Amino acid sequence: MAQLTLAVVIGNRGFFPDHLCESGRKTILEVLARQGIRAILPEPDATSFAGAVETHADARVCADLLKAHRDEIDGILVTLPNFGDEKAVSNTIRWSGLDVPVLVHAFADHASRMSISDRRDSFCGKMSTCNNLRQYGIPFSLTRRHTMDPESGEFAEDLQRFSAVCRVVKAMKNLRVGMIGARPAGFNTVRFSEKILEAAGISVETLDLSEVIGWSGKLTDLDDRVVAKLDQVRAYTETKGVPEEALLRIAKLGVSIEGWMRDNALDISAVQCWTSLEEFYGVVPCTLMSMMSEGLRASACETDVTGAIGMHALAAASGTPSALLDWNNNFGEDPDKGVLFHCSNLPRSWFVEHRMDFQEIVAGTVGKANTYGTIVGRIKPGPFTFCRLSTDDRSGQIVGYIGEGKFTEDPMTTFGGYGVIQIPAFQDLLNFICEEGFEHHVSANLTQVADPVEEALTRYLGWEIYRHS
Repeated sequence: MAQLTLAVVIGNRGFFPDHLCESGRKTILEVLARQGIRAILPEPDATSFAGAVETHADARVCADLLKAHRDEIDGILVTLPNFGDEKAVSNTIRWSGLDVPVLVHAFADHASRMSISDRRDSFCGKMSTCNNLRQYGIPFSLTRRHTMDPESGEFAEDLQRFSAVCRVVKAMKNLRVGMIGARPAGFNTVRFSEKILEAAGISVETLDLSEVIGWSGKLTDLDDRVVAKLDQVRAYTETKGVPEEALLRIAKLGVSIEGWMRDNALDISAVQCWTSLEEFYGVVPCTLMSMMSEGLRASACETDVTGAIGMHALAAASGTPSALLDWNNNFGEDPDKGVLFHCSNLPRSWFVEHRMDFQEIVAGTVGKANTYGTIVGRIKPGPFTFCRLSTDDRSGQIVGYIGEGKFTEDPMTTFGGYGVIQIPAFQDLLNFICEEGFEHHVSANLTQVADPVEEALTRYLGWEIYRHS
């Protein structure tokens, strides 16, 4: 993951010990450095004391600095070594023009240091700062404890969570999605509104499937790009038993898709599959999509654009690949267990073992020889986060749900990419999905990041997200 950059706003109030700002600054910067986080803040002599903000002039100095670095800043850490001046903090953020997540932190007092020369009163000052941020209409996040020692393990965890929030918010801004092919006729469920997404800063670029098939057909077997892509495919997964002709078609398709995405500055994609590519080109795109998702460029099948966006949000939070799956089967009589499945295009890091194969479902219609290119196997056990995003045309907003569960060790024999999952109160979730009309697809990630993703989507983007717990 790219290094995170936080603007640091240190609050100071003249009635309280100034020296705490100096020591607090030193401590905070050391903690951020250990976390690998870059900090941007005024030099110690740029404001009244230690680069902290207290006066109108201090706020202007700090705001101007942040404004000059606005394209680099992912979030803002407000830290209060003493009570802090709530107006100076709020003015700094407002005048900076930054529209990024804000974390408010207050140093903890020590019971043995409560004299006039050492008492912080940050406990009280944090409330005033938050009150002013609320008045100014600036959304903000809080540490789990009201006051915290910044050198504690708990604060390190809060920083990690806030970093994930910042990455998700940044990932959603100016996101560009490539939609390759039309929505399959049998998949009304993946309808979405481009206009609602555009209003949220997410653009969709479309490509007719005939174009990508045409470009691929013009490529020769010995084209350097094709040879390189073929080598990448062979290195990515086991291809034993897959015809050479199918592998070449897959490589050419990969060159065409990646060239189009590069030329149009696209971040993620959603691809039509059923069943034009099989009938008119002779392969499935699954391994290519798996490779893109493995490289943190989410790719969803059946032109599920909002599913790809959910994958992207989860990957941004975790720094690991996401997948799109079907809520597919019950598992025996256990109400909290089920089966997640796709044909599949899951990232290879998801599997216990993986290989390239043919698409067993579509093969019955178009023939086995035309369906090579899936990547199949059992999903490895462990925790996971699930997320579904959709556009609600009736309300004109982006909605969704999020929660956590685990992939189990339960054995099962089937095809495609699959795993048995366990989710608390699973039947309640399934009822919610049906009652609210959500899709049968769900985005997932093999980490537990529901908290920061939910916070990013609701608090900072204003989307309506249900948290299942």
